[in-house]
Amino acid sequence: MRAGIHPDYKEAIVECACGEKFTTRSTIPKFRLDICSRCHPFFTGKQKIVDAEGRVEKFKKKYAKK
Repeated sequence: MRAGIHPDYKEAIVECACGEKFTTRSTIPKFRLDICSRCHPFFTGKQKIVDAEGRVEKFKKKYAKK
């Protein structure tokens, strides 16, 4: 690697919306996540609909049996 052209790679704090915090290494010092491995449905085994813009309700309304 050439000296002087690479960004600093240091510890970063990652915070999730569920309250989980952990450290990793990155060029960005702080991250905010909507969903992490602690609250993600794939890892928890619980079904949870992650909907930020009302897409699920829009789909249900559009395809509901009348």
